[in-house]
Amino acid sequence: MSDLVITEPQVRAIEQTDDQVALTLYLQPELDYFRGHFPGAPILAGVVQLDWAVQYARQHLGMEGEIADIEVLKFQVVMTPGLEVTLHLAKKNNEKALFSYHSEKGQHASGRLVFVS
Repeated sequence: MSDLVITEPQVRAIEQTDDQVALTLYLQPELDYFRGHFPGAPILAGVVQLDWAVQYARQHLGMEGEIADIEVLKFQVVMTPGLEVTLHLAKKNNEKALFSYHSEKGQHASGRLVFVS
């Protein structure tokens, strides 16, 4: 029997308007991304946070095309197993979406995704 690989956070809530969405995400300790990054003190890699922001911007805000740039990218507080975070996404136009991750620990990351068709 193989181990189940979990690569998506558990979505606990979604609040959406036309051009904004807030997703409450639970970072299960079993997420594959915590394995080996880092042993004894696992954290969620920034590239995973970016991937999720892009994925949810496409899914909930209708953003299309490839990522041309990531502007004003900041990582402030690491995300650890068992944390519940809120991902805020706001569509600025058809090419840009702002994102930020927050939890009780403060702001974890933020930036602006630039899409190109």
